[in-house]
Amino acid sequence: MTLQLATMNAEMPKAYGIALRRATVADAQTIAGHRYAMFRDMGYNDEASLDSMRKKFLPWVEAKLKSGDYLGWLAVTESDLVVGGAGLWLMDWPAHMVGSSARRGNILNVYTEPSFRRRGLARWLTEAALHWCKGNEIDFVILHASDEGRRLYEELGFQAGNEMRKKL
Repeated sequence: MTLQLATMNAEMPKAYGIALRRATVADAQTIAGHRYAMFRDMGYNDEASLDSMRKKFLPWVEAKLKSGDYLGWLAVTESDLVVGGAGLWLMDWPAHMVGSSARRGNILNVYTEPSFRRRGLARWLTEAALHWCKGNEIDFVILHASDEGRRLYEELGFQAGNEMRKKL
């Protein structure tokens, strides 16, 4: 499924001959590779841990793609080369003071191949996920921003929150 370009600011990616398409279960390996590369680019250098994460993530994303709880968008060149991607994990969400839907969106795995960066692809991919949310009654969306991506997400209206975490 190719995304309708008129729904978002798509001039830059279109000018580069890149289209968006929805990910399928057959794309799970590519999505896992993007996740690996994303964390590596953020400074995680322990290859054994990165490999372990990828191996554990692959069956998770396959199952979530099959169930429809994970939606993905891929930026693809005219020669069918995947040069970027973004995911949307639809999470159960209890009644809350923010957001009224029974699920919330979690945007993750936003990644662009290095030679295709600074062309608007990450924005385009993130906007695709947000556009889907607006059309499907998902009214609260979260993400975890890297230092590199923070400015983009702030430009898209994301605000820092009060999430605290602890690794056990």
